[in-house]
Amino acid sequence: MRVLLCPLSDGGYLYPTLAVGRELGRRGHRVDVLGRASAAPVVAEAGLPFVAADDLGGRRAFSATWWGPTGLAQYRATVRAARAARADLLITSVLCNGALLAAEKLDLPVVVVGLAVHLWDYRSGGDGEPQLGRTRESRTHESRKLHAQVREEAGLSARAARWADPLLGDALLLRGDPALEYPGAQLPAPVTHVGPLAWEPRADPAELAEIEGRLARSGKPVVYVHLGRAFGGASLWPRLNELFTGGRFQAVVEQGRSADPTPAPEADILLVRKRWLGPLVDRAGLVLTNGTSAPVLGALLRGRPLAISPNGSEQPLLSLACERAGVAVRVPQDPGKTSADPSAPVAATWRDVGLRTRARELGDRLASVDGAARAADTVERVAQGIRDPEEFHGYTISRH
Repeated sequence: MRVLLCPLSDGGYLYPTLAVGRELGRRGHRVDVLGRASAAPVVAEAGLPFVAADDLGGRRAFSATWWGPTGLAQYRATVRAARAARADLLITSVLCNGALLAAEKLDLPVVVVGLAVHLWDYRSGGDGEPQLGRTRESRTHESRKLHAQVREEAGLSARAARWADPLLGDALLLRGDPALEYPGAQLPAPVTHVGPLAWEPRADPAELAEIEGRLARSGKPVVYVHLGRAFGGASLWPRLNELFTGGRFQAVVEQGRSADPTPAPEADILLVRKRWLGPLVDRAGLVLTNGTSAPVLGALLRGRPLAISPNGSEQPLLSLACERAGVAVRVPQDPGKTSADPSAPVAATWRDVGLRTRARELGDRLASVDGAARAADTVERVAQGIRDPEEFHGYTISRH
């Protein structure tokens, strides 16, 4: 089988898709990767052939920042790459309307690699689910509306849709655990849990040694901070400067997709931008994040509890899920409203034995899943047109 991976090229989307591609390659399938030119070194490290979307009219088309406006460019680049690779199946990311429509145009099956939680409406249940920011209904409506808009731009609106729900493809793979979905809710039929799909580039030993040296000079316990996009919400920087100035802890802050970092000169903050997070989480006792999938799963896989301050996208849903599971606490964003010790909220979370125990237990459950194998099994079933209800939907009911 010939497979074209066409995920968003940002690490939180690219890396788990590469995990699936590597497993498919190990099974003897031909796997090519389409993405932004900047992703080429990471794809090379994963050992897979790479095609630059920039060369196929897809500039910015696989950027998480530009996923909405570049749907048509993504569609055209994916169609061209899939034809050149003679692809039998596509694997893409959530939000990749162009890739989904390319699969529809070429009459190919497509598997979607999702986030740690389901973004859109449940099939049933979910009544009473608390909401932060936008509701599931609103998010689903807007996502389908944007998909329909790109479908019309691509000239496909006159033909019958390939899928009942155009956002899910033939299968959507969730990287979290059933415990992170709302109790009693039932996921749509094409959605299944496959585990975290953990893969990332290797850390450069020299870079890691330099970071360790700087942390050792302070000697304070380490909190790993991973920032996501603010989506128009509040920046965490005022809070970070308060928490890590004159306190008992130091922070390694991965800038991630956030803009305009503003660490205070006197704060115990080391600002980094790395393609890997595992070794830094290993050196920390707590992870503070806006609540995107990569740092949440990275923390849990290493048994680290979470402090979460969400803004947009999946951040509110995943934050609430982690709170329900008892592995995270919410961090107020307003500085100046804590005790005289600015690091007191961090210390209280750090000392919470129950929080730490539950994080280890959920992390052990996630780590016990061979996600790449489970995902590859699903891909092969989709390619063969097989839908085994017992096996395919066995994890679609959320657990308490």
